[in-house]
Amino acid sequence: MFDSTIINQATRAPSFPLAISRLGKIAFVGSFPPRRCGVATFTADLSTAVGGAARDVACEIVALNDRPTGHAYDDQVTVEIAQNDPADYIAAAHALNAADVDIVSLQHEFGIFGGAAGEHILRFCAELRCPIVTTLHTVLERPSADQRRVMDRLIALSAKLVVMSQKGREVLLRVFPAASSKVCVIAHGAPDRPLSDGVAAKRRLDLAGREVALTFGLLSPNKGIESVIEALPAIAAARPNVMYVVLGATHPHLVEHEGEAYRARLAGLAAELGVAKNIRFVDAFVDSDLLIEYLTAADIYVTPYLHEAQVTSGTLAYALALGKPVVSTPYWHAQEALANGVGVLVDFGASKRFGEAITRLLSDHEVRQALARRAHHASRDATWPRIGERYLELMNKVIAEPPERALETKRARALPAVTLRWLERMTDDCGILQHTRFNVPDRNHGYCVDDNARALIATVRLAMLQPANTRLADLASRYAAFVEHAWNPDRWAFRNFMGYDRRWLEDVGSQDSVGRTLWSIGETARFALDPELRGWALDLWGRAAPAAQALTSSRALAFTALGQHALLMAGHADARHELDRVARELLRRFNEGCCDTWNWFEDVLGYDNARVPEAMLRAGEALRDQGLIDAGLSALDWLRSIQTHSGGRFAPVGAESFGRTRTRPALFDQQPIEVCATVDACWAAFDVSGDRAWAEEAERAFAWFFGGNVLSMPVALPETGGSFDGLTRTGVNRNQGAESGLSYLMALCAMHARQRVSGQTLG
Repeated sequence: MFDSTIINQATRAPSFPLAISRLGKIAFVGSFPPRRCGVATFTADLSTAVGGAARDVACEIVALNDRPTGHAYDDQVTVEIAQNDPADYIAAAHALNAADVDIVSLQHEFGIFGGAAGEHILRFCAELRCPIVTTLHTVLERPSADQRRVMDRLIALSAKLVVMSQKGREVLLRVFPAASSKVCVIAHGAPDRPLSDGVAAKRRLDLAGREVALTFGLLSPNKGIESVIEALPAIAAARPNVMYVVLGATHPHLVEHEGEAYRARLAGLAAELGVAKNIRFVDAFVDSDLLIEYLTAADIYVTPYLHEAQVTSGTLAYALALGKPVVSTPYWHAQEALANGVGVLVDFGASKRFGEAITRLLSDHEVRQALARRAHHASRDATWPRIGERYLELMNKVIAEPPERALETKRARALPAVTLRWLERMTDDCGILQHTRFNVPDRNHGYCVDDNARALIATVRLAMLQPANTRLADLASRYAAFVEHAWNPDRWAFRNFMGYDRRWLEDVGSQDSVGRTLWSIGETARFALDPELRGWALDLWGRAAPAAQALTSSRALAFTALGQHALLMAGHADARHELDRVARELLRRFNEGCCDTWNWFEDVLGYDNARVPEAMLRAGEALRDQGLIDAGLSALDWLRSIQTHSGGRFAPVGAESFGRTRTRPALFDQQPIEVCATVDACWAAFDVSGDRAWAEEAERAFAWFFGGNVLSMPVALPETGGSFDGLTRTGVNRNQGAESGLSYLMALCAMHARQRVSGQTLG
């Protein structure tokens, strides 16, 4: 990316032959001018270059807004996203889907997206029905836990990944091996301009008669400007007409912290060394045309950066494309771009070496001109017209999927739509009723916090798929009210069962109901689109969290861990200690319970089995603990093996064998809750391992709802959004209770969140 904020006001149309493309419409997603950032300039230049490279391709822009008022965009911007509003990302994806966009070019830089490490962009990616080509403007060698989590998901969601240097590719594959089949290198683009002696540009910039060394970028201490200023006395002694131009505004974060104190210190250093007349600070955000004007005027371009770990510098690409001799420290991009005599490298912070190199080039016109010709020649394949062609070629390859991928795409598109008819029928002004007789709600059995907690999780997750659906917000509020009312502060626990007359039937619910309710609160705190609902969840968690201390059931512990994981992922670091405690206890039980034939946490199998390894996987992911991940994968793989019937069909643990000590599970009764838990756990395994087999396991389990079971009978009711209560020896149990319907809706939600038109089911 650019080292500074550049406004692209007048990108010129490229002049090269138009190519024939399979693409009809491309959406470019990123910041966009007049927003002042380097990614904005890149998005504008790339969209212009790609649009100029093909006939009849429409290029649209999805612009990220960094302020509530947005920016005064031109007509090319068709969709805007408020970077901190999760719902906007989903709405933008839906808009592109409705517009039949063929492919998305996503410009990824952590700082331009909202959420922890920019995680909101994942919601956008998961909702798209077209392939994504993601350009990585930063490749991190040591990502944080949140950055790693976001990158793992982004890699999975992208059809291809573009990095701008071979070093970027090397670092990406070392840190994220799962990207190996997707990554390609396309250089940063630059203007296609002839060589110039710069005389006219110098005159226009009041630099006539001066020998100009130029550094450009947002001013900050890591740019190493001091190294060049300290070299100026020696340079000026040999070349009295030298002018070192430091072009660019002070970095906004630095201004926020200390105003312009850093710029003043640099000016003070120049004055102290007696070279104030040889340095010019241009304190301004610079548009592309003005940057090119300064580069044209420069005799030498200098990048004295202090740190090696920079895989891309847009301004270095610009300088080389304009044929500027470059003196630079050996950061990664410079090492690559200046190889083979294209430029001069000096050590980090080596003022004396900078002075010698700059003086030598200014003193020897022939050497300087030879270096300029080499730089200009070496950059011809990195001009924007050529870069536009390369991106267009890549995009055409992505959409030209082989027939077997097309079949997968057709299957992925066949997911039923989400409908709320069943859920609304089961819900009254108190909450969701437990049971039905056939499809008629059975008031004789009243309500329970178990089902209302499930309903809260389901509606919060579904709202991420349908953010404009106000019915989901209303339903979530009712279930949250039931959960709130279930809290018994006198007993530090949740009540579970309530009669239809709204009277509680107990003071303390089961351990599993307490754990599941804590899970629902954590999920709400993380995923609810309504900030008030998130605030409620955090408040209730603060009051109810001590209830977790009394839980001993493995499933109760697993449910609690899932809630703690959700809180931690939402940025509430105080959940880490308790998550670690619960996960360690589950790990202890797993290690003690395992033998050659039984790879489980306890001596029996019960209901919601897969939630236990799911909790281990999510805890291991959040805590970056490979031991937890390995145990979770091992347990889930064993569960997978015993839930596979002859012919490979998914057969969840039957209720007839619940509680039998170390016994192979019975085939019946099979219940939807097991299917939902398995779907979620398999996606968790995919997230932490990147193994496509776990995505296929999630699909295999989900197919159970539609006849992919031992009786070849459909269980789900997609037209209403409900589900039958399971499979018995004699066929389908035709009741449609809360647990079953909510299990179907949660599993359907998980599959929709992973669906991709490219045929990939993704994390």
